Amino acid sequence: MSSSVPVSSFLHRVLLADAVLSGATGLLMAVAAAPLGRLLGLSPVLLLAAGVICVGFAALVGALARRDRIARGLLWFVVVGNAMWAIDSVVLLITGWVDPTVLGIAFVLFQAAVVAVLAELQFMGLRRAALTAA
Repeated sequence: MSSSVPVSSFLHRVLLADAVLSGATGLLMAVAAAPLGRLLGLSPVLLLAAGVICVGFAALVGALARRDRIARGLLWFVVVGNAMWAIDSVVLLITGWVDPTVLGIAFVLFQAAVVAVLAELQFMGLRRAALTAA
């Protein structure tokens, strides 16, 4: 069993989409944390921290998308990281830790759904790559 898997065109596109979407959303949250906080009813500190995390994650995923082969563990890190982000976003809303506006709820749920879809597509790509490498 190989410790790295080949990056198919499908997986490349999914990783690239994740990098672009995470980077754009992260930059928006980091740069406009205060006005977004007022609009969404979310803490600017939370938005800034989430934005910085997204930008860093986007840089990692973008670098991975450029490779021909990726360590299986790194791909699992991306898949699990995205899945946890989606789950944590919903948990954030249902626990009452935040008191978002209706637009804030929509923002959190929309980005959680997009990230969950990306995680699923990346998981599919990882499984296909593992089958190809076998």
